[in-house]
Amino acid sequence: MMKLDASVMDKGMERILELSADAHIRRRWVAKESPEYYNLTGAIAAYGKTLELLTALQQWEEYYAMIAEHGVPGEVAVC
Repeated sequence: MMKLDASVMDKGMERILELSADAHIRRRWVAKESPEYYNLTGAIAAYGKTLELLTALQQWEEYYAMIAEHGVPGEVAVC
């Protein structure tokens, strides 16, 4: 399993949050029924899904680190 550098993961998550916040702000100034409004809404949803995925990866990494710390093989712990 490839281990992700925590600082890279944190920077990536921080950047996604910044992009999402910018999209939220821009969406406030756009007409609600315009194509741009729906594009921004889709982008915001995509940012949320990406954050969800990165958070899940982070949790799995923490889980396997905890398992390794206690000396239980990962294959046994998953079952």
